[in-house]
Amino acid sequence: MKIRIIRHEVVPESGSFEVRFPDGRPSRYFYWDNIPSRWLRPDLTDSEAAKTEALQLARAELNKLDSQSRR
Repeated sequence: MKIRIIRHEVVPESGSFEVRFPDGRPSRYFYWDNIPSRWLRPDLTDSEAAKTEALQLARAELNKLDSQSRR
């Protein structure tokens, strides 16, 4: 089983990181925009912060999957 992090950037300097789960759960998205004057939503951050959040979630979920498979 593999958790994937997919970077989406349709508009330059703006996009999301998608954390895709192998077990069919809905993906989680971390939205970012590197130009703060365009931030229209309170959950937007810059790309590095969004990437860090996505990686933290992926690692935590991977640890859960690993501990379940060891049982």
